[in-house]
Amino acid sequence: MTARSGGGAGAGLPWAGLALAMVGAIAFSGKAIVAKLLYLQGLDAVTVLFLRMLFALPFFLAMAWWASRGKPRLTTEDKRMVALLGVSGYYLASFLDFLGLQYISASLERLILYLNPTLVLALVVLRFGQRVSARQFVAIGVSYAGVALVFGHEVGAQGPHAVLGAVLVFASAVSYAVYLAYSGEVVRRLGALRLVGLASTVACALCIGQFFVLRSLDVALAVPGAAVALSLLNATVCTVAPVLMVMMAIERIGPSLAAQVGMVGPMSTVLMSVAILGEPFTAWVAAGTVLVLAGIGLLAKWR
Repeated sequence: MTARSGGGAGAGLPWAGLALAMVGAIAFSGKAIVAKLLYLQGLDAVTVLFLRMLFALPFFLAMAWWASRGKPRLTTEDKRMVALLGVSGYYLASFLDFLGLQYISASLERLILYLNPTLVLALVVLRFGQRVSARQFVAIGVSYAGVALVFGHEVGAQGPHAVLGAVLVFASAVSYAVYLAYSGEVVRRLGALRLVGLASTVACALCIGQFFVLRSLDVALAVPGAAVALSLLNATVCTVAPVLMVMMAIERIGPSLAAQVGMVGPMSTVLMSVAILGEPFTAWVAAGTVLVLAGIGLLAKWR
């Protein structure tokens, strides 16, 4: 499986890979918008996550089965790592994210999550003792300045609830960074598709079990039809489809170029939050988004 660089022009440019990466990033960004719409219908984070994972579970099971055909059985260590990565990367990260979205705008949520590369770098430094260059510090500072700009404006508008929401979403980003930092070895052994299918299945089971511990079947039965339709959209278009599209993009153009194209994600969230949710598009949001994208772009360039 050889990834092309995507550095050519005209006929040599892998348009299919670029399109998959872009559409995948935009589709994944839509989960925050759908979650906000579900909150407007009276659902809470536990129920929203339950419905999302309930509808996504058959797809992840199929993904895990397909990728496991003809492959060796999982070792005890593989099972332990899949469970740990499923908890950190898909269950805990998703739950904290959905909790935080109850208190902050979709735009701020996406900008905080986009700090993920800086958190992965911090974990690599702690784990392997890698040194951070002065340029990388500058890039990180630019990114966090952008989030601080939008966060400061939102705290002034919404009060202390915005602090709680931002902390929860930042904790979600940390949890997913742990997944990224520790999944590399497992991906090499199992393959990306198999790991995603298995780890996501673990997360689905936890989210479904959590719902029945914290809520009741009556709550699920009382969910309106419009909310069920939105949850199905959240599970398929905003969860399963982006995973497959981004992986297909990586096969065609490589992880670096796919990550660069994925920078369209925060901007698409901002635009959808304005167009669909009616969130204000202020100079603070615009400036913060530009700073975050610039910082992450510089970090990738100077990595």
